Amino acid sequence: MRSAPPGPTVTEMLEAYARGAFPMDGPEYAREMVPFYVADPRTVLPIVDFRIPKSVRRALAAGQFTIRINEAFDEVCTACAIDRTDTWLSPRLIDSYIDLHRHGHAHSVEAWRDGALAGGLFGVSLGGLFTSESMFHRVADAGNAAIVGTAQHLAAHGFALWDIQMSTAHTRRFGAEVISHDAYRTRLRTAIAAPRSFTLRQ
Repeated sequence: MRSAPPGPTVTEMLEAYARGAFPMDGPEYAREMVPFYVADPRTVLPIVDFRIPKSVRRALAAGQFTIRINEAFDEVCTACAIDRTDTWLSPRLIDSYIDLHRHGHAHSVEAWRDGALAGGLFGVSLGGLFTSESMFHRVADAGNAAIVGTAQHLAAHGFALWDIQMSTAHTRRFGAEVISHDAYRTRLRTAIAAPRSFTLRQ
């Protein structure tokens, strides 16, 4: 029996994101290469005009969470896969994201409480683009803390485009905007041309 091929390489992943595509795996592709998709329309979150709902602001006011970057990337990816009811984030795709992380293109934003990882998200950076791929929480409000922490981090580092791919009722509370794929591609070209670092301030 032919074994499953590995997940996309770093080059394949970066080329896909640069053209506005993203990977999604599933059991039906177990003997095939991981396919890439384009979402039309596309959803982005604002960075400069990011909106924090009043209920989220109140919940986070106590300062119970500490935001950290890239301290537990592998654990965040694994937790995101476990936390979901679908299976797009397969083990081989996690391996691809971990490889991207080792090459400096994938990052995690983590909410810690009392020394333990309470929630977080991970995504891919390319120039001034950051794409949120998935998130999880183990403690109430930890996911919101990670979203707010990501917005603050991207603003501090001069990022231009925050791609979340698809809209949900939850992300709309933070000001998520639905745009056409053509409009997204226009913003994408500008964003990836900007020399930005996820870990070093501009």
